[in-house]
Amino acid sequence: MLYLWVIILKKKYSMAEIKKGILGGFSGKVGPVVGANWRGKDIIRSTPKSSSRPKTDKQVVQQLKFKTAIAFLTPLRNIQSRFFGADVGVKSRVNLATSYFINNAVEIEDDLPVVVYNKVLITKGDLTGFQVLEAVAEAGAKLKFTWQNNAIQGNALATDKVSVVCYFEETGTFEMFEEIAARSEATVSVTLPSAYAGMETQVYAYLNNELQTQACNSVYLGAIALL
Repeated sequence: MLYLWVIILKKKYSMAEIKKGILGGFSGKVGPVVGANWRGKDIIRSTPKSSSRPKTDKQVVQQLKFKTAIAFLTPLRNIQSRFFGADVGVKSRVNLATSYFINNAVEIEDDLPVVVYNKVLITKGDLTGFQVLEAVAEAGAKLKFTWQNNAIQGNALATDKVSVVCYFEETGTFEMFEEIAARSEATVSVTLPSAYAGMETQVYAYLNNELQTQACNSVYLGAIALL
């Protein structure tokens, strides 16, 4: 393996790995430039310049929203990389989910970011969604879901899969139950870890087709206290 070493500023070194020979792309920092592979393409960019200028209020707000978005959405990355819209140009589905969250699902209150749970979308797509979906808490930290089988509507199929996502603000954790029932079954129950009993959870559900090529917009079912 060939490495390129460049001496910079008083015997400090920067290392970059050349993966395809001297004329190929490289990863790492070499002087004022950084090499990387982004979405299958070798790119070179300049190192960011530090600024002594104080951030504007708008920049501070945007930074707070971005940090909140990353913290909240990272556990959902696997779901959203499959079921949030479609790749558009250089924007991936995860990028689209992050952009949506920042612009719609987080607000600043008393200088602190607050997630607006009823505006959160776990998935986004054009598959026909639920009809009359409800969720209730049952003893033993269980949630029971019921809906009407609307397999004859739009592009819905009886075999479409139901998934549930629960978020616990108190612990900052998610519990996810993927493809646990078919649309035609019209009911399903999930059992959460007993440690969550008595806690409030933000509950979402969505449908995707068997091929995992389509999903509906996720549905927010509210904050439910587990029994």
